Amino acid sequence: MIVILSNKITEERIAEIVHHIEKHEVAAHVSKGVDRTVVGIIGKASPALAEQLRQLSGVEQVVKISKSYKLASRDFHPDNTVIRIGDVSIGGDELVIMGGPCAVESPEQIDEIARLVKASGAQVLRGGAFKPRTGPYSFQGVGVEGLVMMAEAGKKHGLLTITEVMTPEYVDVCAEYADILQVGTRNMQNFDLLRKLGTIQTPVLLKRGFSSTYDEFLNAAEYILAGGNPNVMLCERGIRTFEPYTRNTLDLAAIPALQTLSHLPVISDPSHGTGRRELVEPMCKASIAAGANGLIVEMHTDPDNSMTGDGVQSLFPDQFAKLMLDLEQLAPLCGKRFDTKKEAALAR
Repeated sequence: MIVILSNKITEERIAEIVHHIEKHEVAAHVSKGVDRTVVGIIGKASPALAEQLRQLSGVEQVVKISKSYKLASRDFHPDNTVIRIGDVSIGGDELVIMGGPCAVESPEQIDEIARLVKASGAQVLRGGAFKPRTGPYSFQGVGVEGLVMMAEAGKKHGLLTITEVMTPEYVDVCAEYADILQVGTRNMQNFDLLRKLGTIQTPVLLKRGFSSTYDEFLNAAEYILAGGNPNVMLCERGIRTFEPYTRNTLDLAAIPALQTLSHLPVISDPSHGTGRRELVEPMCKASIAAGANGLIVEMHTDPDNSMTGDGVQSLFPDQFAKLMLDLEQLAPLCGKRFDTKKEAALAR
């Protein structure tokens, strides 16, 4: 249920309405938009409460929301959520690019890639310190040491950092070193992990499960939001279909669909979404045209010899630099701002 308040309502009156709601043993979340203020009621609200609220001064409308996710719903939060991290804003008109290797391998490797990511005009360095792998004998990452390497490289080159967190036990240490925490496709419904991420304020990039519906995806985001962390981004990273040519099928329709259903920023991952280097560039451009707020792209200085074996979907530095220059031309046509500051030539 949501309660739509008058535009001219005072802060004092909002507090009184919230107090009235919470006396009924349900939670109240206030969302202030440009055109209206909404109070979302989380929990089982009685018909009597709805009727009482309709009679209160300052209340314009009481609307029942049938969706199982409330806080992630655009009904609750009509304006786009914009997550601000330092000088970077995710969810507004700024196009945000996250680039880097699948995994941190050494200090020299991540430092050089960070230099190239920065020179190309991207704002965020990506890299995995803990790697969930299908096979138990595959490279699993270098752990906390990798977090330190990436944090140092990001700080040196003026980049934000994003890394994957796999278990609740590692949330705090990952948040200590990284600016954004990523939840991988296999952990989208790891509810203990999602609950833990709700207890911090570090932004979270939640990847869609490779067999998950939009409803399941948004309910996973709801776990984090309900825990008290409003800084959630949704990431379309491809779904499993019957087509074997690509690693996954990048669901481009998910981008505008999720933006219709939810106020949360939507990021596209064409690297995992296709699994093929030659398809990454066109799918990046298609994602921006579909309305994505940003991209997360794999780039490696020697992708054919990467320790994870995911090099087939990683761009070479010159390809990444060219993509950034192309996106600088495309972004304004799609209502986005993106300025490489003419540094991309340094990465070529």
